[in-house]
Amino acid sequence: MQGSTQGKRERAGPLTGFRVLELGSTVAGPFCGRLLADFGAQVIKIEPPEGDPLRTMGKQFEGKSLYAASLLRNRELVSIDLRSDEGRALVARLAASCDCLIENFRPGTLEKWGLGYDTLSARHPGLVMVRISGFGQSGPYRERPGYGVIGEAVSGLRHVTGDPDRPPARVAVSLTDYCTGLYAAFGATMALLARERTGVGQCVDAALYESAFSFMEPHVPAFDKLGFVAGRTGSRLPDSTPNNLYVTQDGEFIHITAMGDAVFRRLVQAMQQPALADDPRFASGRARSEHHEALDALIGEWTGTHALADLEFALQQADVPATRIFTMRDVFADPHFAAREMLVEVDDDALGTVKVPGIVPKLSGTPGGIHRSGGAIGRDTHAILRDVAQLGESDIAQLAQRRVIRTAAPLGKHDTPQRASATVTP
Repeated sequence: MQGSTQGKRERAGPLTGFRVLELGSTVAGPFCGRLLADFGAQVIKIEPPEGDPLRTMGKQFEGKSLYAASLLRNRELVSIDLRSDEGRALVARLAASCDCLIENFRPGTLEKWGLGYDTLSARHPGLVMVRISGFGQSGPYRERPGYGVIGEAVSGLRHVTGDPDRPPARVAVSLTDYCTGLYAAFGATMALLARERTGVGQCVDAALYESAFSFMEPHVPAFDKLGFVAGRTGSRLPDSTPNNLYVTQDGEFIHITAMGDAVFRRLVQAMQQPALADDPRFASGRARSEHHEALDALIGEWTGTHALADLEFALQQADVPATRIFTMRDVFADPHFAAREMLVEVDDDALGTVKVPGIVPKLSGTPGGIHRSGGAIGRDTHAILRDVAQLGESDIAQLAQRRVIRTAAPLGKHDTPQRASATVTP
């Protein structure tokens, strides 16, 4: 709830009781893990001693990544060096006690490390492995490196984003990574449901380019049957008219969506031009799209003679979907975001408290929750190796000395690691 702390909440939600091992890095894998953790799963995130690259992204406050404080929330944070044989043995040992494993390395990497699905499932047949990659686990592009924006470009989504007279634009967030993380979490949940019936796990193959391509749905049959190649249309949604951004008298912008016949009639009533609804150019959805330039010009003339606040009020009264373009300042001041608990203040070890996005979607019977923010590298290494991997205190201490693991209080740069004889077997 905005203005309150949820940092002491216990883990809750429909996935309570499931344990997930997250090897993913940057955005797509961690977002998948975050979704599962928000709804109750115990998610053990493995990151290298230097930390997930995510910790270098976004704004910093007093040396701490604010992005990581949100995206790594609700996790058990464990630091293991996967470049070492002992580190990989630790991961195999942890995987044997988990229901699901999330990874987003390049295809073949886990197999090279002896951590492929065939190897891990031989020991744990019920394991669900979620594999996130740029181009999927098969096909001629499988070994190509790929970030979300690369998948977005290959999918065609980037080609239709932006203004027609400018190069393709991008949304200022890792959009495709989030889409893929969402699909991956959906796939993990379906695979766990299937396991309830069969007792057998499976692989979930989530590709960045395919997740982006799935949003190109209207343009696929259009090319198949018409040879039509969609292009950039700016703020207008093609073949959905009016559905555009308009300038107001005070130099602001308002987006109006009124493509349905009934809504369009309400719009032109608010414009005090009801005859437009019977104009043959605008009398149907198809006709409006065919004459979108003329209709957008008429609506723009109207909005240009009124201030933004007056337009919002008039269109709300007329029951026409319309809004200003919110900034983050608008979001923080908005009563609806507060009422829906979309800004949640949680306790943070370094920051005191920090506000993060709320839970989506909202379940009436088994809602999720936020019980802790993303913390320091290795915050939970000791506890997880003790409680889940069942290692003794001396083994944990020796692994730390050899820098196979990192705990919340890592060795100083001048400390000399001591050789020890303890070994970890998977």
